[in-house]
Amino acid sequence: MSLIECKNINRCFGSGANRVHVLKDINLKIDKGDFVAIIGQSGSGKSTLMNILGCLDTPSSGSYMVDGVETAKMEANELAGLRRKRFGFIFQRYNLLNALSARDNVALPAVYAGLPHKERYNRANALLHRLGLEGKEENKPSELSGGQQQRVSIARALMNGGEILLADEPTGALDSKSGENVMDTIRQLHNEGHTIIMVTHDPKIAALANRVIEIKDGYIISDVSKNSEVAPGSVETLPENRSWLFRKDQLLESFRMSVQAIMSHKMRSLLTMLGIIIGIASVVSVVALGKGTQTKILGDIAAIGTNTISIYPGKGFGDRFSGKIKTLTVADAEVIGRQSYVSNVTPMTASSGTITYRNADLTGQLYGVGNQYFDVRGFKLDEGRLFDEQDVKDNAQVVVIDQNTLKKLFPDNENPLGKVILFKKRPLTIIGTVKEEKNAFGGDSDSLQLWSPYTTVMNQITGERHISSLIVKVGDNASSQAAENGLTELLISRHGTEDFFMRNSDSIKQTVESATGTMTLLISSIALISLVVGGIGVMNIMLVSVTERTKEIGVRMAIGARQGNILQQFLIEAVLICLIGGMTGIALSILIGMTFNHFVTDFAMTFSAMSVVGAVACSTIIGVVFGYIPANRASKLNPIDALAHD
Repeated sequence: MSLIECKNINRCFGSGANRVHVLKDINLKIDKGDFVAIIGQSGSGKSTLMNILGCLDTPSSGSYMVDGVETAKMEANELAGLRRKRFGFIFQRYNLLNALSARDNVALPAVYAGLPHKERYNRANALLHRLGLEGKEENKPSELSGGQQQRVSIARALMNGGEILLADEPTGALDSKSGENVMDTIRQLHNEGHTIIMVTHDPKIAALANRVIEIKDGYIISDVSKNSEVAPGSVETLPENRSWLFRKDQLLESFRMSVQAIMSHKMRSLLTMLGIIIGIASVVSVVALGKGTQTKILGDIAAIGTNTISIYPGKGFGDRFSGKIKTLTVADAEVIGRQSYVSNVTPMTASSGTITYRNADLTGQLYGVGNQYFDVRGFKLDEGRLFDEQDVKDNAQVVVIDQNTLKKLFPDNENPLGKVILFKKRPLTIIGTVKEEKNAFGGDSDSLQLWSPYTTVMNQITGERHISSLIVKVGDNASSQAAENGLTELLISRHGTEDFFMRNSDSIKQTVESATGTMTLLISSIALISLVVGGIGVMNIMLVSVTERTKEIGVRMAIGARQGNILQQFLIEAVLICLIGGMTGIALSILIGMTFNHFVTDFAMTFSAMSVVGAVACSTIIGVVFGYIPANRASKLNPIDALAHD
């Protein structure tokens, strides 16, 4: 049985009036171990026949069998497997990958065969040494002469065994001396048992073969053999790895090749990443800004009472008749304090008046509150002590002052504790100061605020029998909304009508969380548009990359790369670009956050692990989604069309 058999092979290009019939009824058999030269003028069809024999192209009609197996019904990956196992290609223009070293170029076919990394490198080194390229293993193609590049090409053809070597004008781009060396190598390989099929236009080169086939105008016009009896060659081919490690190794190699491709086009890769960098930085920064804002506002709410309900007379804020409604009493506070869902309650009354200390007269606000007030409102003691329950019972003439009052009355850092001040000509002894509070709900930051027991204020200063408000702290295990409903029913039953309104800090908190969450979502959605734009940019650049690297794809397919290998490599490259862009965007957003937090002291941008993980996941998904189209396009290229691309 012949190793190669062609029956009535025809190959046409184009259609209609532009249809060109290149090969016409080619019938050909080639035995194992033969050395065949195909000769003919330019345009005669010899290269087309070579491409069909090497399974780079398919005939328009006819039958082509390799070792008795029909190739016409083979899928793309089956043809790639046939090229990988049986064929080795020696191209006129070498077709080495410029980004790879000589060793990596030689080892490439074994990557697709699944040979482990160490073994294929040892085999590649041995082949290079055999062909006189010792010491050139790390050289890139641009660092080698034409003859050396062709020897690297021969070594690559032998990597997986090269049972059938297809040489297309192997000396066409070389000087005479280098050409002689290449032909000596090819003859030696024939003597070792390799089947050689060589295309040439030079009769002198063709004369070195055992059999010369001449083609003219698509027909075989001559087929002459020096020796009709050919000793069958025996070449050991590289076994393919099908273990579970094979896929892992393929993935790692695709990853390495993708990194090499990115590094060899640094500027283009950086510009491709730019849209992703901006998009990710925008999203992460906006989320951090929204979270920081929310934390600040919720902190301010906590400062006016966590899980508290404030009760006021009237119908609501802005009710001009609220000052005339005098219905809230200390008795209301006592009844509310006995409810199971209430942690504590403090009545509150207020009076504005003149504060006198020595020769200083200032206007300030005195609040009459219960001893639990400071805990409910979240005020922190600075110096001294806060008044207690006994002080409330005793109508103690004590007062706690804020930092503004301290600075105004004691500008020389005099110790205020124990000093007596007058409020509306009533003496009050300072027993403590509270720390400065900065929050959005604290009112006028320049006002002077003082706190005394509500009993003292009502009985000794204002003479009021009614209080201006109640602050209720709801128990930790109670529902704030349920507590509000319960308090409403209780007070209506006591007053006979709803002559009060409430402010629930939990409702404010929920409103703020909802509002800031909505705003963050809105701004993030806008920022996501830049991610989509960045993804489209990645797709466009990858499509350009596929076009630029079409010949590289053709070379990889010629030496046995599956469609999946090409798809995997370009997809990994797109994902890597997006992932690196995403990580860079995160780093940029953190830098923005550090700069913002350095100059803005009111609140800080708060980065969350979830937003960072989400950004990385988002950039990866963009790489997969937008990288798939160009990667799939690359994997579907026809090998011969890709190789012919300039």
